[in-house]
Amino acid sequence: MNTSRREQFDQLLEAILDALPEHLLELLEEVPLIVEDEPSSLLLQEMGIDRSSEDLCGLHWGVALTDRSVYASAGMPDRIMLFRGPIIRLAQATHDHGDFLESLRRQIHITLLHEIGHHFGLDEDDLTALGYG
Repeated sequence: MNTSRREQFDQLLEAILDALPEHLLELLEEVPLIVEDEPSSLLLQEMGIDRSSEDLCGLHWGVALTDRSVYASAGMPDRIMLFRGPIIRLAQATHDHGDFLESLRRQIHITLLHEIGHHFGLDEDDLTALGYG
């Protein structure tokens, strides 16, 4: 991945995180946000995703707050993952000769809120209705 694209991504993500409401920042203190360049082949295989036909921009890994039980045994901690490469490619495909950085900022923001939404129990239909689908 191009170093300048990675730096642009990381700077925009930091600005987005700085602008989040306090209650979401507190959530991110409890749920690690992991940023990688690309999802691993093993992860894509586990999720049944074909890299050649579909990109995975983000992932909430864990149990949504609405699905938790006091009787369930503790498992791996929740985490939210963002993948730079797919988000950058999506921003490049959707910026329509406009401002690429604005398109990238928008895609990072949407993906981050999408995955936070999953943590709070929202499904794909809920997220689409909110504009984060």
